[in-house]
Formats: sequence, structure tokens, C-alpha cells
Amino acid sequence: MNILIVGGTGLTGATTARHLSTKGHQITLMSRSAPSNPALAEFAHICADYIDSKIDVESLRGFDALIFAAGADIRMLPEGEDPAAFFHRANTEAIPRFFNCAKHAGIKRAAYLGTYYPQVTPEKIESDSYVQSRYRADKAIREMSDDDFSVCSVNPPFIIGTFPGVVDAHLAAMTQYAAGLIEGLTPISPDGGVFHITAQSLAEALEGALLRGVAGKAYLVGDEYWSWQEYIEAFCREAGNAQTLAVSRDEHPLLPDMIMYAGRNAEVRYTPENAPLDYSTGSIAAAIEAVVETYLPR
Repeated sequence: MNILIVGGTGLTGATTARHLSTKGHQITLMSRSAPSNPALAEFAHICADYIDSKIDVESLRGFDALIFAAGADIRMLPEGEDPAAFFHRANTEAIPRFFNCAKHAGIKRAAYLGTYYPQVTPEKIESDSYVQSRYRADKAIREMSDDDFSVCSVNPPFIIGTFPGVVDAHLAAMTQYAAGLIEGLTPISPDGGVFHITAQSLAEALEGALLRGVAGKAYLVGDEYWSWQEYIEAFCREAGNAQTLAVSRDEHPLLPDMIMYAGRNAEVRYTPENAPLDYSTGSIAAAIEAVVETYLPR
């Protein structure tokens, strides 16, 4: 298939591009700026911002399928802009507008990378502007499904992984923190825990969604549940700073309340959906090892 990946230069998008390319698909990336990453040089690229209403039907013709991995979160919030207004503009309005163009351009199948919060914390849909915007975008695009345009969403928990030339600021900071290299911060753990999934497993899930996903369905995916204590202690071990961490119910410096939409110290447990997506599991520990090896100075 000739597949367009929007957000193709980020961790998940790049990993998905590489994965689909090995399966023989023709890949084109779309992002706001041309990739300088040599690992992505083999892929065609369209320089565009999906939030920009200048993207039209003609610019999307010729693709068989679409993977959208570019929804806006707190990391993209422009300085000085109201979060609710930004999330409404970037998610609630812009994502369905883009998918409508894709549908009228003749794209037949689409997989949308969402977030697990609307499914695991549905009470936040009305009270949190970010969760609300992702829910409304997800619902609107899945409702576009018909006999000629199949859309499903893949909704992951916390994502971990590495890709050559792509820096994940949070994972880099977690590595430095676990190694005891952030001045003034001694590693501790919040209470609770969540599911995690690797970027590679997520790439496989997105492939499964394109090939076998049921039109209009939202798939809640994940690999393994880890308590935050287990997770951060694993980073510490890999960083050569093994220890048993104290557990605190205070706001955590690397997992602040503003990104913990399920609530501070929450235990977010659920049964991840694998069929018919058929993605690999059991790889969180190996992913932590790879992340620390990538970001820890030697």
C-alpha cells in the first residue's frame, strides 16, 4: 500500500514508518518541517501542518491508507495560548477536518493514534479540555466510516522506545533522573501505576488496525502494567544506580499532575485489546534497557 504517516518524524510515527517499510509498503511522511534525521532519509516527505486549513483534498490524493500520529498534547501548547482554546483548535477542529480531506481524496483506510484517557477515565471528558478534545476528535473521525472509508483508532497508554535520531525529552529526563544526575532531585516514586507499551508494539498495532481493524472501532491497547515504583527502579538499575525507592503521594517532578490525567497516584488497570491487531507484548523491560543505553552518557 501507499501509506501517508502524519507525524512521521516523532517516536511512534518514525517507528511505524520503519516497520511498515520492512513489510513492503511505500511510505510518505508528513510533518511541519523536513526531517534532518538520516534514518528517515529514505522516505518521501510532505512539509505541512495538519492544523493548517490550507491542506486540501488535492494534496492528499494518491494514497491508499493513512496513519495519523500527530494529535496535539501539552508539549505542543504555544506559549501564552489558552490550553482549552488550543486543544479545541488543534484536535477537536483540525483532526476531523484533515480526515474529511483524506476521505474525499480517495484514501480507503485510516488508523488514528489517540490516547487511552477517554476510555480509562471517561469522567475527565467533560472536566479536562485535553481529554475532551481527544475524545471528540476520535469520535468524529470514526463516525466518518462508511463502505468507502474505514477508520479506527488505536488508543495507547504511556509509550516507551527509541529510534535513531529521535529524542524523547521525557524518556531522556527519566534516564538522567534515575541515574541521579539531575541536581537537587533524589529519585523517588509516586504511588500507583499504569500500563505501558513500546513504540514497536504500537507500530505493529497500527499496522493491524490498517489491515484488519473494524471500521468505527476504538481499540484500547497496552502491553504490561507496572507500578511506578517498579518502572523507575528498573531505570535506576539499568543506569547503575540500583535502589529501593521511597514511595511518595506528593506531586512527582517528572510525572507532574498536569500530565497525569487519571489523577495523581492512580492505578490505571484494564484489559488491553490485542485481537485482531496482533501486536507483540512482553517488551517493556527490554525497552527500558534500550532507553537508558541511548540517553545515559558513558
